[in-house]
Amino acid sequence: MSSGACGFTDDVAKAPYNGLISAGNNNLFKSGKGCGACYQVKCTENPSCSGKPVTVTITDECPGSCNDENFHFDLSGKAFGKLAKSGQSENLLEDLEGDGDIGNMGIHSPSSKGWISMQQSWGSTWKVDLRDGTRGPYSVRITTIESRKTVVAKNIIPANWVAGQYYRSQVNAW
Repeated sequence: MSSGACGFTDDVAKAPYNGLISAGNNNLFKSGKGCGACYQVKCTENPSCSGKPVTVTITDECPGSCNDENFHFDLSGKAFGKLAKSGQSENLLEDLEGDGDIGNMGIHSPSSKGWISMQQSWGSTWKVDLRDGTRGPYSVRITTIESRKTVVAKNIIPANWVAGQYYRSQVNAW
């Protein structure tokens, strides 16, 4: 399974994505800021539709003719398969209020003076340049684009952090 332009690597096959992913056109991908946004998609206008919604996460960009429509989802085979009893059908889209589309990120430590803004590197990858002497543990603040919801994962990155490691939080405001 391809990780796509958002940089989720092999994580797309694991929880919480479980292969239920999609590439989105420019209106969904948002130059990478739409990475991680969740949408409910369902098939309703074909006799072979299950009628049950499937929640997919934007993990890639769908360029070119995908942008001939206002919104276009290029679903993974697994996500599409959950929509229909068999074969293909038209999809009915339902935006989950845009939550999950990261607009801003910040990092904070006991040794920093306030929140330090992070910069989007590419896709879902963000970076920060820390001054010498800034020590963890680090808290991370995430703000969405559309609803401007903010969530803070306190002390999620330990003081003895290691580059290339994943640090997970159970914080979820959505």
